Amino acid sequence: MSLETLEALDLDPAFALHRGGKMEVRSTVPVRDAADLALAYTPGVARVCTAIAERPELVNDYTWVSKVVAVVSDGTAVLGLGDIGPAAAMPVMEGKALLFKQFGGVDAVPICLDCTDVDALVETVVRLAPSFGGINLEDISAPRCFEVEDRLRELLDIPVFHDDQHGTAIVVLAALRNAARLTGRPLGDLRAVVAGAGASGVAVSRILLNAGIGDIAVSDSKGLIHQDRDGLNPVKEALARDTNRAALRGSTEEALAGADVFVGLSGSTVSERAIASMASGSIVFALSNPNPEVHPEIARKHAQVVATGRSDFPNQINNVLAFPGVFRGALDVRATTITENMKVAAAEALAAVVGDDDLSADCVIPSPFDERVAPAVTAAVAAQARADGVARI
Repeated sequence: MSLETLEALDLDPAFALHRGGKMEVRSTVPVRDAADLALAYTPGVARVCTAIAERPELVNDYTWVSKVVAVVSDGTAVLGLGDIGPAAAMPVMEGKALLFKQFGGVDAVPICLDCTDVDALVETVVRLAPSFGGINLEDISAPRCFEVEDRLRELLDIPVFHDDQHGTAIVVLAALRNAARLTGRPLGDLRAVVAGAGASGVAVSRILLNAGIGDIAVSDSKGLIHQDRDGLNPVKEALARDTNRAALRGSTEEALAGADVFVGLSGSTVSERAIASMASGSIVFALSNPNPEVHPEIARKHAQVVATGRSDFPNQINNVLAFPGVFRGALDVRATTITENMKVAAAEALAAVVGDDDLSADCVIPSPFDERVAPAVTAAVAAQARADGVARI
């Protein structure tokens, strides 16, 4: 995009909406007079500070810390734009914070860091962590994102959640449970092919394995991942050990022959011929944005259920269905972490929002604007946190 005057940019409604940013901070208590000022700030604040110094856990009761999430990015994998840097990533992080508030009632602060080294990212987030009740990692490129999250989970006693991985995985599992229910098959009878071994592809594969899917083959830009393939990074080596029990070789399209499920998270394309070669009653989740791996109208000629990542087609796989409720539930019980069981519980609760009367080929996942979603996910995550022993209240 060429440089233009601000006035010209504001003719575009997207720029007009973003002018001045999408967020502000507002107080929750009045400061009407000297008495209010003395309580909200000095000298009253000193009594609260002293109490917290003596009992650090009181910070959760007498500040906003336990209710606020940091939305952290280094700008290296922003939407479909790639490595555009921290400044250019800020509109997305503001948007994510807005969605936290709108759909989960969770306050969130966008933080874009001017560093990409894993050690620097981890150290910076650890130093920021005392100000927050949870960390939402966003748009950090793979495979660095895996190490960043793993290390932060080890170092911090608050939830750390990479939404590109786990938010996508939760919604995919929920939609797939309902698609399988619609087509009359248990997950254990399904063979899936996942195109893409980045952050979302790995997380989707992991949650489907945990949920008991029959078999799953994962592909990257070099073809199917299997144990005999050379040059795999540690994340893909682990995938090779745990997936592709059929020992398939070759391309994504070759693996689709006879497959029940396709999940596209790669930005590549898949031919109509390959979709047509899938098993009867197939399920196609073509999730790349803005261009799905196969156009949904083409996929519908051959598949019983089709989903995309777009809002202009049925069955949108949208992370906003997951992360607000996941964090709301975790924060409500002051969870120390987000467990695998909590993610599966979120997916099951989300799937259950679509009742038998609503379930159809065009409705295997609820709308982000369905007011039942966030409360259902929140309750399920909070209950599972208690069951897993990671809740503090």
